[in-house]
Formats: sequence, structure tokens, C-alpha cells
Amino acid sequence: MTAASDLDAYFTRIGYTGPRTPTLATLHAITAAHTSSIPFENLSILMGQAIDLEIDALLAKLVHARRGGYCFEQNGLLLHVLGALGFKVAPLSARVRIDRPRDYIPPRTHVFLRVDVDGDTWLTDVGVGGLSLTSAIRLDTDAEQATPHDQRRIVREGARLFHQVRFGDEWQDVCEFTLEEMPPIDRELGNWFTSAHPRSHFKNRLIVARAASDGARLTLLNNELKVRRRGAAADRRLIATADELLDVLRLHFGLSFPPDTRFGPAGSPWPT
Repeated sequence: MTAASDLDAYFTRIGYTGPRTPTLATLHAITAAHTSSIPFENLSILMGQAIDLEIDALLAKLVHARRGGYCFEQNGLLLHVLGALGFKVAPLSARVRIDRPRDYIPPRTHVFLRVDVDGDTWLTDVGVGGLSLTSAIRLDTDAEQATPHDQRRIVREGARLFHQVRFGDEWQDVCEFTLEEMPPIDRELGNWFTSAHPRSHFKNRLIVARAASDGARLTLLNNELKVRRRGAAADRRLIATADELLDVLRLHFGLSFPPDTRFGPAGSPWPT
């Protein structure tokens, strides 16, 4: 990403009008604006479409077509944006551990970003579904860190680091990592597995998520829309028809599709 017009289009997409200098305040603000504006979603996979990680394809889909995407797309786009602004940024590989026990080893099919600012190392991740970060967090083990939506921390266990989120009095794993960088060929391989392998959960469930600017999180999983606000029980709504699903995507996530659009085969666990 080198054209100023690309950056202008991106910032218009996320509604960001602040400074473009490579500072910590800019990093926090872009992370928040991105996560609230570009939803996490796997709908292209369910429609049988390939996921292209080239920057022109990411701009075409997430920016100009006003779609969303998953980690390789979301953090891939942010990687290019931050680099174009002059940040020292690198993609890191991880294993997503949301709702997974420690004795299970998930595939290393997640990418997030390391950003060095003024001598400190920060992590940002706009592509981990309903738990995407809304500000960067410091690579600081054990210290609890506040973000606009929830509390986070990084804990170390031997050679492994765990990004965790606090729900009530409990800490739950978000992802596991070792600070190993994820070069383009590894991202391409992980992207293929995640989008095409029959056992990938992105092939077998519908998921859309967005962090609202008022502190709420909206998550659509198959036929259930969940709205979670800080300090309150989640509101849940079941979606009965394909037309209702399209309405929910448009009204809550800003995703518009033609009226006859269907995601996946008949008999899927979401309205078709």
C-alpha cells in the first residue's frame, strides 16, 4: 500500500479522521475504529469464494466493497496500513484458544500484529472474532490491561505466551503464541487450511462479529445474534429465516447482499 488514495479510502471506511503519525495514540485509535467498522466474517467461505490475501484484493473487498473478513484479511490489511504510516510492524503466528481446553492443540492458523513504538512492544489484533482488540495491549506479562471493551493480559508459561481476556472473575485464553513471525508463505498456507479444509470450523459455521463504539460486542453465530454489554448478561435472539438473516447482517453489521443470497448448503445450522 503506497498510494495516498488507498489510505484515504481505508480511513474513510473506518471513519478515522485523526493524525497519521506513527504514535501509540494513533495505533490505539486505528485499532478501535477498524474493529468497530469492518466486521469479522467468514461469509465468502460459505459462498464458495476463494480468499485472496494480496493487498489489492483486501482493499477491493474490505474497503471498497465494504465487506468484512477473517484474521488473514483483517490483520493483513492493517499490517499494510501501519507499515505505510511508518510503524515498525510484524505479523506473528498464533493458535486460537477461545473455548478450547489446554490439552487440545489447535492449528497455528492465526495471525496478529506486533508493533514497536517508542521503545515498547505492543500487540494488536483486529481479526479474532468477537474478542478482537479495541486498543493495542503492551507485551507485558501478567499485568492486567484495560481496553475500551474488556480487560486483557499476557501470561507466560514456559516458552508459550497466552493472550487472555477476563470474564467476570475468570481469565480465559484468546490465543497462544511464541513471538514467531508469520511470513507470507505461512500465512498463505494457514489461509488455505482455514478457508478450504473440510474440517476447518469456518467451513461449518457462520460467524460475524463487531465491536460497537458504545462498548457492546455483537456476535452472530449460525442462527443466534448475541449482544454483550459490559457488566450485563448477553441479549440473545434467534434468527428464523434467510431473509431475517440478511436484515441482521445489514442492520447490525453493515453488510449488504442481494435478496436471494444464501450462505452454504440447505440444512446448515443457520437460516438458508
